[in-house]
Amino acid sequence: MYTLFDTIKKEENNAPLADRMRPQSLKEFLGQSHIVCDGSLLKRAIISDKLGSCIFWGPPGTGKTTLANVIASSTSGYFVKLNAVTSGVQDVKKAIEVASDNLKMHGKRTYLLLDECHRFNKTQQDSLLPSIENGTIIFIGSTTENPYASMTPAIISRCRVFEFKSLSDDIIEKALYKAISDKKRGYGNLDLSVSSDAVRHIAVTASGDLRTAYNALELAVLTTPVSVDGKIEVTLKDAEQSIQKKALSIDENGYYHMLSAFCKSLRGSDSDAALYYSQRLIKGGYDPVLIARRLVVHSAEDVGLADPQALVIATSALTALQNLGAPEGLIPLSQAIIYVCEAPKSNSVVVAMDLAEQAVETVKDDEVPPHLINAVYLSKEDKKKSAEYKYPHNYGGYVEQQYLPNKLVGSVFYKPTNNGFEAEIKNIRLKKGKK
Repeated sequence: MYTLFDTIKKEENNAPLADRMRPQSLKEFLGQSHIVCDGSLLKRAIISDKLGSCIFWGPPGTGKTTLANVIASSTSGYFVKLNAVTSGVQDVKKAIEVASDNLKMHGKRTYLLLDECHRFNKTQQDSLLPSIENGTIIFIGSTTENPYASMTPAIISRCRVFEFKSLSDDIIEKALYKAISDKKRGYGNLDLSVSSDAVRHIAVTASGDLRTAYNALELAVLTTPVSVDGKIEVTLKDAEQSIQKKALSIDENGYYHMLSAFCKSLRGSDSDAALYYSQRLIKGGYDPVLIARRLVVHSAEDVGLADPQALVIATSALTALQNLGAPEGLIPLSQAIIYVCEAPKSNSVVVAMDLAEQAVETVKDDEVPPHLINAVYLSKEDKKKSAEYKYPHNYGGYVEQQYLPNKLVGSVFYKPTNNGFEAEIKNIRLKKGKK
């Protein structure tokens, strides 16, 4: 005869691997060390049960909902979970009413987790405000969208935002091996063998999403035929099929080598090579957003003012990729890669920045010249000195006067080259008597 306990246990065993392996405590929680490390604000708040309203923001599969569940299991308060996709204002009102009753009757507050909170419109978000403000509920929003853009300023001002990062390949690998060996929640009771190449491929190709990795492992295990002696052997080929991406044999060192080659191809003006390495990295599981970020840096570092438009195009490509995703977002990314490669090159911006930094660190007594100081709160004597400031627009847009501190007069940090637009900048500076 089956009992209710047997039914619940059976449902748990039939749950997806990702749900079964969900951490139950902070000790089991993987990743996000920047916000849940020992001594961090968030960890101290969770342990002491003093967490205030907050928003967890980050890519899918990085532990947002998991951490919320950990909070639920460790708190002495009540916990209600809603999803903004399927819930509306009435659901929120009902949860708040129950929370208010519990607070009055038992003196315990209620944690309200709202998954996909960015899907709530302004009116729906506003329905949360009074109860967040008076402490009836402790709001925990979970979202993959930038909350500063998707949530109302009123909600943001009452919440602390914690940004979750994509999980590293090593962390995902560690989680997969635990799932393989765990006898209670994973596959530890099976005669299962998963090759290290297969585990690594799933970890790398999951692109920081642990849920994707778990699903791929589960699919590989469930679809791999059992041998006559009861063994299940998951190979690299099985892993490729389970995650639908072919392994391109890029190990950790290979990633750094490829990325280095990509960056140096940008600097070397070889658009064919830069396009190749970008695609090689993407096909190997590298997040294209990271490539776009490197492109933005190099558009300023290696092109700079030789073609100021390079930074604009690279930044636009990053924005387009973040909004469109792959594969559509890879088109503007490729356009920007070609532009940065073919643009004239100058590292004068980096050189100028380094020289200015060096001066800041070495020069003492760098008082601001009197005529550049804000005169509002100065003495009468100092106000007279401040009045000596020459307003450039009264002189046609430029007038010779001292801007650097006395100890740095004559210093030159930015030295334009003869490449591209910098040649024009150089001519303009020469006309002004500058080097």
